[in-house]
Amino acid sequence: MRLLTFQAGMTLRSFLRIIWLLFGLTVLRPAWAADASPLVFGVFPNMTAKQIVEIYRPLADVLEKHLQRPVAIYSARDFKTFVSRTRQGEYDILLTAPHLAWLARQDAGYQPLLKYTQPARGLLVVKSTSPFHEMEALRGRTIATADPIAVAVLAMQADLAARGLKRTIDYQTTDSGTHINAAMQVINGRADAAILGLHPYNLMPPDVRSQLRVLAETPSLSSLMYLTHPRLSDAEVQAIRRALLDFAASPEGQAFMQHGGYGGFSQVDGSELRAFRPYALQAQEMLRDTQ
Repeated sequence: MRLLTFQAGMTLRSFLRIIWLLFGLTVLRPAWAADASPLVFGVFPNMTAKQIVEIYRPLADVLEKHLQRPVAIYSARDFKTFVSRTRQGEYDILLTAPHLAWLARQDAGYQPLLKYTQPARGLLVVKSTSPFHEMEALRGRTIATADPIAVAVLAMQADLAARGLKRTIDYQTTDSGTHINAAMQVINGRADAAILGLHPYNLMPPDVRSQLRVLAETPSLSSLMYLTHPRLSDAEVQAIRRALLDFAASPEGQAFMQHGGYGGFSQVDGSELRAFRPYALQAQEMLRDTQ
């Protein structure tokens, strides 16, 4: 994967447009495609950049075929940067967690399109050989997390609090950046447990998962959601919807869904997003405190 760099103050969209013009590339496009610059597909950073590109490139290829327009996959180095870029509207197509989808709609007018059918969960995992067999045993211990504002983390911390374990008081956390890094903190003995999302856990190599044991799970949570920026036309949005559904029906798409445990695509309704408002406001407050 070749990493692209751009100057401070330059948005992803303007950077990509300049690159596209420099190469002088053109494609045949439907009448509603306003320009030849790539559509920016923003995938929230619950995995490494390399994993994101490898996993979502086949889907982006299908989008390119339907839209007759290049699609560039972007993420961010952390959740804070991703939320900031979302607020600025730098992503044309957005794949994000449900509480961050609520913020995206509130802050930048993103419109929900589809979600993965299979619900997500937060997992509390320990090393397979760990002596811990109940949540209360983690009192005074260290728990690794992918990112403090991840919905899996917020939901599991709420469950821990319901069992009398409050963060920074009854246990400490360490921010590992990604789910795989959090898992490796446990495997390598640098943390006693980790909070992971179900889908990232499913995508981990079998040899990693075999070294972990699930200690607890949160109730079901709505899964990752696809949204589109309001600058896209209705025709573009419908073409994106058709492309996603066609991908899910293809052999490659079915393998993608099975591997990630996504279960296909479903519609998103407004009440579903409203249910995540408390988590969204909690994440917003945490992001504000880090500025």
